[in-house]
Amino acid sequence: MNDQNSLLAISPVDGRYCKTTKILAKYFSEYALIKYRVKVEVEYFKALNKKKLLEISKKDINALDFLVNNFAIEDAQKVKAFEKTTNHDVKAVEYYLKEKLEEIGLSKQKEFIHFGLTSQDINNTAVPLSIKESLEEVYFPAIDELLKNLEKISLEWKDKPMLARTHGQAASPTTIGKEIAVFIVRIKEQLKQMHQIPFSAKFGGATGNFNAHNVAFPSIDWHDFANKFVGDLGLTRSYPTTQIEHYDNTASLLDCINRINIVLIDFSRDIWTYISMDYFKQKLVKNEVGSSAMPHKVNPIDFENAEGNLGVANAICNHLSSKLPISRLQRDLTDSTVLRNIGMPFAHTLISFTSLQRGISKLILNEQKINEDLESNWAVVSEAIQTILRREGFVNPYEKLKDFTRGKIELNRQDIKQFIAQLKISDKLKEELSAITPQNYIGSV
Repeated sequence: MNDQNSLLAISPVDGRYCKTTKILAKYFSEYALIKYRVKVEVEYFKALNKKKLLEISKKDINALDFLVNNFAIEDAQKVKAFEKTTNHDVKAVEYYLKEKLEEIGLSKQKEFIHFGLTSQDINNTAVPLSIKESLEEVYFPAIDELLKNLEKISLEWKDKPMLARTHGQAASPTTIGKEIAVFIVRIKEQLKQMHQIPFSAKFGGATGNFNAHNVAFPSIDWHDFANKFVGDLGLTRSYPTTQIEHYDNTASLLDCINRINIVLIDFSRDIWTYISMDYFKQKLVKNEVGSSAMPHKVNPIDFENAEGNLGVANAICNHLSSKLPISRLQRDLTDSTVLRNIGMPFAHTLISFTSLQRGISKLILNEQKINEDLESNWAVVSEAIQTILRREGFVNPYEKLKDFTRGKIELNRQDIKQFIAQLKISDKLKEELSAITPQNYIGSV
């Protein structure tokens, strides 16, 4: 879509963000859906040939493969022209392919296009194939790149101490790298689960029982045929089914994407908060404006943009994952209606990945501010002191530290030293306690 046309787009996916999302058109545009349908129809036709139900030559097969591999916008427009008459999108594909078979010289075999099938045999094989390929070719590489950059800064800042905040209050120190590593591990765990989810396809005729196939060719094991056919496409066949796919695995996949996005929302909000606390500065981009009124501002817009798009993606994921597995009796049309939006959560997620990458690349660690915060919160070492005193059998160490620390506006290094000095313990133990600082009390990271 060019700049002029993008201004007329209703959705920002096809408008403002089209440069980021246009890669997904290959999988989720209407053109792509038609092409995937054509591919499934042609592969089914070729599979029937292998079963000796029709005869086509190697030359004919090459011509069919060429048709699929070179399927262009103009070809999709021809399918849409058929649809104006049929008012049925899959039947339009059938008529288009029959016309193409006549051109190839396969007029006698053309009735084996869409033989015994219902539209959902095509749709419920085409769509999971498009999802599978989009994940493999776009989503997984994009999130792997995001993880790589997160791992880079996590390693770089692994030993940089930082005051932790639990309930928004100063808590035992941590490191910046470790806190980022938390998000990395969470995402990887969800990806591990996602890789275990099959890409399920329904292929079984009008109500899933191969009624038409069996009445025409009763000697063929059509379930075995379908299992192999769907498997050769890299999918897993669902059985038994109604007229449509169960969508349970598709729902699981969307739920995994939803959970990864939730982790990234959590990450975006944390980084936004650290920026607001001045723990991070942001690299300046020449000529960029942070505010139309306040010239000094450099806003954390990349993390805000990511959070917003992740939220939109999850809203659609949630609707699809809760709607698709529900269909009245053997089927209604609601699955087909909402499934046309399957590319939207991928698009908004991809936009968010791009924003996060940009935001991460701008982060500059403000070590001065982080250290000032640590120095202003010496009370956090009280946990360490009371724990060591417990080890030594000191009476009521927790209560003693509580009385000393709570209600104080601020405790500094000198206050802690004076507290340790008045304790009735050995000089060696006092030396051990005095060595603890907010900067080195970071545990095992």
